[in-house]
Amino acid sequence: MAILETRAFGLIAAMATVTIWAGFMLITRFAVQSDFTIEELLVLRLLPGAIVMLPWMWKLGVMPPKMAWPRAAMLMVGASAVFPYVVSKGLAFAPASDGGALAPGMLPFWAAVAAYALAGEVPGPRRRAGLAMILLGALLVSLWPILKGGSDGAWRGHFMFLSGSGLWAIYSVVFRQSGLSPMQGLVIGLFWGTLAAVPVLFLSGNVSFSSVPWPDIWIMIIIQSFIIGILAMVLFSYAVKLLGAAQSSAFGALTPLMALMGGVWFLGETVTPLKVFGVILVAVGVFLASGILRKIAPPSA
Repeated sequence: MAILETRAFGLIAAMATVTIWAGFMLITRFAVQSDFTIEELLVLRLLPGAIVMLPWMWKLGVMPPKMAWPRAAMLMVGASAVFPYVVSKGLAFAPASDGGALAPGMLPFWAAVAAYALAGEVPGPRRRAGLAMILLGALLVSLWPILKGGSDGAWRGHFMFLSGSGLWAIYSVVFRQSGLSPMQGLVIGLFWGTLAAVPVLFLSGNVSFSSVPWPDIWIMIIIQSFIIGILAMVLFSYAVKLLGAAQSSAFGALTPLMALMGGVWFLGETVTPLKVFGVILVAVGVFLASGILRKIAPPSA
């Protein structure tokens, strides 16, 4: 279809992607506060998606390219199992409004650190300013409440958000250097993430679904596996193809704001003016760090 190759569809895909990212924070926070365990959510994210993607696994292959085993392991289980588990675990302790700022919001900062450590890449002045704003905003969201004595254990969730974001950033750098297509990365992660994590999750004793109604399980399969696990990856790949990496990444600035508003409206989370200011700083920093201003700036005379 011709519409799938238009800029308008790229904009729609980018907007849908960041909406799904914010929705992951809200839905997972709601789920872990109700009847689901973290382990159950991850099983529902991995196993159905792996079954659906079996034809693509057969066609594209599931072996990572030849590289050092830590990098190969990151491609195999980092994005599919480790990152979702750590961030979901964080949502059991801290609000989704915090998660939006400290997980996807901090991703450009950690990605820049990982790119410098693994590839020697140095960001330009405008990106450095954006990264500094992200860091300052994250400190306002997480560190300041702790120093003021207002934290009720949410620091555990903050730590997990930051850890998960850092792991995802390392994965992003390794994936970019691997030369894999997004679909190859998806099937490799789903195959090995399911193979490695699902047995461990069942052995943990926290996967029984005994207190969860079947309709809720089916709804969570659709949301966690098909929408968050697969559709978001496909849509983001389309956005990058049609808009470019910089403009697609700039849409990520909306994720912290959407998670903040969704947390207040749908989950009844309480936010302070300082947290709102911190989330806005993160969002503006993400926009600057995306590099889009460099792409659209007029050439110098």
